[in-house]
Amino acid sequence: MKRADRSDANRPHWRDWTWQMQQRIRDADGLARFVTPGADEKDAIELLSQRFRFVITPYYAALMDPDDPSCPVRRQVVPATAELQDAAGLADPLDEVQHSPVKNVIRVYPDRIAFCVNNECALTCRFCLRKRMLGEPEWSMKRRELETALDWIRRTPAIRDVLLTGGDPLVYSDAKLEWLLAELRAIPHVELIRLGSRLPVTLPFRVTDALCAMLERHHPLWLNTHFNHPKELTPEAAEACDKLTRAGIPLGNQSVLLRGINDSPEVMKQLCEGLVRLRVRPYYCYQAQRLEGTAHFRVPMERGIELFRQLRGRTSGFAIPQYVLDTPHGKVPLSHATWRGREGDDVVVETWDGHLWREPNPLEP
Repeated sequence: MKRADRSDANRPHWRDWTWQMQQRIRDADGLARFVTPGADEKDAIELLSQRFRFVITPYYAALMDPDDPSCPVRRQVVPATAELQDAAGLADPLDEVQHSPVKNVIRVYPDRIAFCVNNECALTCRFCLRKRMLGEPEWSMKRRELETALDWIRRTPAIRDVLLTGGDPLVYSDAKLEWLLAELRAIPHVELIRLGSRLPVTLPFRVTDALCAMLERHHPLWLNTHFNHPKELTPEAAEACDKLTRAGIPLGNQSVLLRGINDSPEVMKQLCEGLVRLRVRPYYCYQAQRLEGTAHFRVPMERGIELFRQLRGRTSGFAIPQYVLDTPHGKVPLSHATWRGREGDDVVVETWDGHLWREPNPLEP
């Protein structure tokens, strides 16, 4: 059997996003068309088959190193038996179910919500925060359930900002997504609609001219995507991001700090500077949650704080995302403390290169 790789991009259907969805890898035999599965990967696929499904688009699989199980793309999506060794992991570490006034609407802040409009993605990341939901029938959102959620938003005038997430809202057809956007746009107090989508990374062919033309009709829209490693910054991903920005949609990136994937200043700097070149603003980098099956991905927070401290002053300020810990009570910034206190009329701060600076700043009389 011929091994598939990026040369398959010349095949007629390769850039058809619906074909990519239909041809997704779902088992070890499918994976073997792109990589040589290691013994641990084969064991993990079998042992985890009933716990967390295994799905990868051909496009994303073609980015994996075929011979290196430690490939940073491969590790994000191919199971590992380490997922079975996480006694402290939780199914819902952010208590999202407890924050849901109606099905799949998550309200942590007074004025904004996350609206999980489906439980489907182009692929499944091994560190997915909502792995409990993906592909499970009880978490799918039928039309009547979407309408129930929309009715709740209409009756809750404090909500000014709606994030469409999931799953992934771009898995919807153009027509279904436009229906949902139009319903939200008709609610007077909804000022802003955001889309959270990893498809520009995992299936960039979904970003078609027709999709962008439809999205343009529903401004103001913002979109946050999810690049984790420089290998994901492909020409196809760049094309998708360019189409979205030309449609007037500001782009941000929300990555996750992952051990062995992007937890070094060199890799993070390369990722963030690459994003800026694509006109994608590095927005958040999340501390990996205490989520079941992810202990092997989690980085000590002290090391994460030091990583982002090392970026300060060594790249453009807007290329440095805010390192945050998400909690059931909202996001908490994690940062190196630069404030060193007050000495009389002077405030003492630490600069990016470790120098102490005294700034005259008398207290108010």
